[in-house]
Amino acid sequence: MPIKVQSGLPAREKLERENVFTMDENRAMHQDIRPIEVGILNLMPLKEDTELQILRELSNTPLQVDVTFVVVSSHESRNTSSNHLNKFYNTFDEIRDQKFDGFIITGAPVEQMEYEEVDYWEEFEEICAWTKTNVTSTMHLCWGAQAGLYYHYHIPKHKLEEKMFGIFEHKVSNRKIPLVRGFDDYFLAPHSRHTEVRREDIDKVPGLTVLAESAEAGVFLLMDTTGKKIFVMGHPEYDRVTLHTEYMRDKEKGLPIRIPKNYYVDDDCTIRPNLQWRAHANALYSNWLNYYVYQATPYEYTAVKAR
Repeated sequence: MPIKVQSGLPAREKLERENVFTMDENRAMHQDIRPIEVGILNLMPLKEDTELQILRELSNTPLQVDVTFVVVSSHESRNTSSNHLNKFYNTFDEIRDQKFDGFIITGAPVEQMEYEEVDYWEEFEEICAWTKTNVTSTMHLCWGAQAGLYYHYHIPKHKLEEKMFGIFEHKVSNRKIPLVRGFDDYFLAPHSRHTEVRREDIDKVPGLTVLAESAEAGVFLLMDTTGKKIFVMGHPEYDRVTLHTEYMRDKEKGLPIRIPKNYYVDDDCTIRPNLQWRAHANALYSNWLNYYVYQATPYEYTAVKAR
């Protein structure tokens, strides 16, 4: 089934070139089915790139997914035009009275700051509190996962000596959980971050289950017992060249950045990198939508129990 997006969204044309079926609001009105309502709080600077990446992942199920993009009002984006934001995004105040089946909180390039120093931290806390009652299941990505663990469970983050940057192997540690159904014992996923949440801190919190981790990159995937809160410490949604773009950007700025691990063939950044993580990324999002969003939400969505 298709993803419903607003008419004119630039990502829509790119998805259609990839044979991903999208529809606009007018056509969706004639579909006699209960769509899945998913909100996306996009905190990434290059919002159009993130839109495309996440919409691509949400497209791989038989469900019709209606997407609402959300932006914080307490921060002014410098990398996405105000015209794009005004046309395709809602502020939190505009959607706070709505109910969502699923909600995604993206990463953000602020992990080297203390949480309370982030200019939209208070609004972020308000949104996290809101998800307890207005969302069936929330998926937190990268910094959004670290910040979510800090808000919900007071789990701290720790600075790394150097950036965790590249493609890393992870082992599934609990195969009985539907979120990792269909995963191989080992799988690859991208990481791009300067901080980490440690396993020993997670283990101190009752009710959190680690589902996959890496000997080198640490914990990758964990969730609470209800499936209402899911935390992904990396970037499974990244496309083939995202790490390359980040690497070249940091090199041009003269920042201390090492070549992304396990990414380029023979560590040669002139060779187009292989796409090695897409299948498991698709499985992760499909399992989330199916088992924790669609099957957990009643047909008539009137309220969500706080858990």
